[in-house]
Amino acid sequence: MHKSIAALGLASILALGVSQGALAAGEKVSVITPFLAAIATGEMIEAFKAKATEYQWTVDVVDTAGDMAAFASRVEDATTSGAKAIVLVSVDPAQIQDQVDKAKAAGVPVVTIDGAKNASTVLNVTSDNYVLGETMTKFLFDQIGNKGNIVRFFYSAHPGVHQRELALDAALKANPEIKQVADHYVAVPGQVDDSRAAMDAMLLANPGDGAINAVWAAWDEPGIGANLAIEAAGRKGIVIAGIDGNPQAIDLIKACSAYIGTVRQGFGEMANIAAGELNTILAGGTAKADELYAPVELITRESLGVSCP
Repeated sequence: MHKSIAALGLASILALGVSQGALAAGEKVSVITPFLAAIATGEMIEAFKAKATEYQWTVDVVDTAGDMAAFASRVEDATTSGAKAIVLVSVDPAQIQDQVDKAKAAGVPVVTIDGAKNASTVLNVTSDNYVLGETMTKFLFDQIGNKGNIVRFFYSAHPGVHQRELALDAALKANPEIKQVADHYVAVPGQVDDSRAAMDAMLLANPGDGAINAVWAAWDEPGIGANLAIEAAGRKGIVIAGIDGNPQAIDLIKACSAYIGTVRQGFGEMANIAAGELNTILAGGTAKADELYAPVELITRESLGVSCP
């Protein structure tokens, strides 16, 4: 179907009044991730599947549960098993460059959602991660009066998350009265439990009021783990901010916990944009750009209308 449509030309077919959804109907799309257990990744994949149903695609979802070697193998399997497109979620395609190169050579378009641009992929849909990090960091620093001690939870292996860290680095340089007294490279999967254990250790190493004023979490799940540790220790005067708009983080903000803010990414919108662009690609067209951004939103007690004692 793909070849016959391409031969006719997308513009000619659209001129006949046929919808793009009908053009790409029946295609087999492989959706592959190592991180389906992460809430945000799951949300993106569910939204993508809903759009795929509208387009009448057959979608095969594969999760390798953090195993990157298996992830690379499954991408290679998809290329050789007749998939018309491959969608990678929450991963940098450069980590499996050989496999995405082979997909491109085989004529199988690769789209990434919440990933990174790559010469062998046709599109990445994400948020502007530097802006996400900049927005959250400014909010957090403002809450502690632009001075004090923070701890960082990070995961540089993800290109988007790394951009947020670069925003924090720039803000620390611009605010010399804020010191980073500890950091932790978060283990994924198991990020909530891992972060709780790391925060337990940070609290023990930094006892006393004012030893830690704020927790900078590169995304919400490490912040949720840190909140559990702070509550268990009964420590006061520490605030937490993260990124993603995780429903559990929003509940913690509403509950007047130490968690005071998150920046919501439009995960569902990312998936919708990716599916819409892929529909065009499967019909013989091209994406609007090699990287597209979904909108973001800062969520705080104030924005939620919450008054805390």
